[in-house]
Amino acid sequence: MCACLDVDADIIEPCGFVFSDKHLKRSGMDYLDMARINRHVSWSAFRQQKQDVDGGRLVLLTTKSDLSYTDFRFQPGDTLLLGSESTGAPDEVHVAVDARVTIPMAGDARSLNIAVAAAMVLGEALRQTR
Repeated sequence: MCACLDVDADIIEPCGFVFSDKHLKRSGMDYLDMARINRHVSWSAFRQQKQDVDGGRLVLLTTKSDLSYTDFRFQPGDTLLLGSESTGAPDEVHVAVDARVTIPMAGDARSLNIAVAAAMVLGEALRQTR
């Protein structure tokens, strides 16, 4: 997705999946060479990079928000953050971000697959900013 839409992917460790060349090659298919993947050894290393170099707002996708992603005004330079599919983002991430947005869901639905959620919100962010 990141390669096809020309956006960077930041992986913050420890991540919720096996991060190895073998796994990346299998999941990245023909696009791995096109993808810009930035690996961060920790949340604090990621935050330092964003503050010192990249700037922009940190926008967390979470079920713990009342603000729909479709009502949020994305800006160029925003970074979308997604937590673990099973547990979400840690509390320290929730308090550190600039905004928290959610995908409204019907009835008793808890959450979407992380890749689906990322694609939906990234699509809206790109629609607003490009």
